[in-house]
Amino acid sequence: MPMRLYDTARKSVVPFEPGPVVRMYVCGITPYDSTHLGHAATYLTHDIVIRRLEDLGHTVEMVRNYTDIDDPLYAKAAAMGVGATELAESEIARFRGDMEALEMRPALAEPRVSTSIPEIVDAIEVLVKTDHTYQSDDGTVYFDVSTFERFGDLSGFTTDEMVALSRERGGTPDDPHQRHPLDFVLWKPSADGEHAWDTPWGPGRPGWHIECTAMVFTNLGTTIDLHGGGSDLVFPHHECEIAQSEAISGEPFARHWLHQGMVAYHGEKMSKSLGNLVFVSELVKQADPRSIRLAVLGHHYRAGFEWHDDEIGRGTDRLQRMVAAAGCLAGPDPAPYAEQMRAALDDDLDTPTALAVLDQFAGAILDPETGDHPGAAVTLAELAMIVGVDIHRPVRERA
Repeated sequence: MPMRLYDTARKSVVPFEPGPVVRMYVCGITPYDSTHLGHAATYLTHDIVIRRLEDLGHTVEMVRNYTDIDDPLYAKAAAMGVGATELAESEIARFRGDMEALEMRPALAEPRVSTSIPEIVDAIEVLVKTDHTYQSDDGTVYFDVSTFERFGDLSGFTTDEMVALSRERGGTPDDPHQRHPLDFVLWKPSADGEHAWDTPWGPGRPGWHIECTAMVFTNLGTTIDLHGGGSDLVFPHHECEIAQSEAISGEPFARHWLHQGMVAYHGEKMSKSLGNLVFVSELVKQADPRSIRLAVLGHHYRAGFEWHDDEIGRGTDRLQRMVAAAGCLAGPDPAPYAEQMRAALDDDLDTPTALAVLDQFAGAILDPETGDHPGAAVTLAELAMIVGVDIHRPVRERA
């Protein structure tokens, strides 16, 4: 049986059957604040996809970007009294440290908007030449959504719902220069203190959505196997990506769309605007990073969840059992556990069930009455690595 994953576009769990090489793009961070658990959950979900695909024999080419030219970055830098480039560099370094601590599979490439401007300009020029755009008096270039009849198909939202979400998530539906509230910015004049590049439409910088299209095309091609991110990116970001990308290439942009549910803390969705963030860089000071990974993966990716402060303790308990079991010389027949664990991951990444199977397996190995199979602990370690947990190292004491 192939892997089955929920596809946001098709609104159902469907077989995911890519070729030998899997091309995947996961939307990265806007580097103006530290990596929080919402980010970590998204990247852990896609890390499990990568690891299971590799376990099945695929080669995965995953690209994750840095949006280092964007409105929130400029606003935060101005508030802090530092340069936007300086802020971005420090937060990218912190993000990389967090990803290494959580032992994420490395990206094939990590492009930045700031170094992708020629490709972004080329993409916009194609849209201009094919009549998908218009330019306002102030020099802003907009994508005309009326030229793409399938706009809204990914999200399935009504026009009113899309307008409301656009207003909430960085869109410009109330811009008087726009012909339609859902038209979106491809290029705009830079404000004082912002980066600017010369283009056929005047000096300025790119809009948010066109950045990812250019970075996908440059690093992976015009059609990719899987595109992912947090569920808050379904609209407007990913909807707009589809429209402009397919208008440029005339080909399907992504064969499968995978989105992580939102993470809450203290009863509210974890967000920078609310200030209820749990930072990965702080958690890894308190506990073994493998415990954090196990705690997050104890929740199903698509459901979203609320993080509680005692979850790391449960993750540590789980880790300690597996590490102890890894040192045993014999145990039960590993085949049924391996089959159940892989089947759980193939069932829309059911990590809670997969971890429960590993728990049961570790417990059985620790029970001297369950069998004398010499390969039990070796198989446990192999299965644990599919969820990114190396159980050959001792557990770090909690701070």
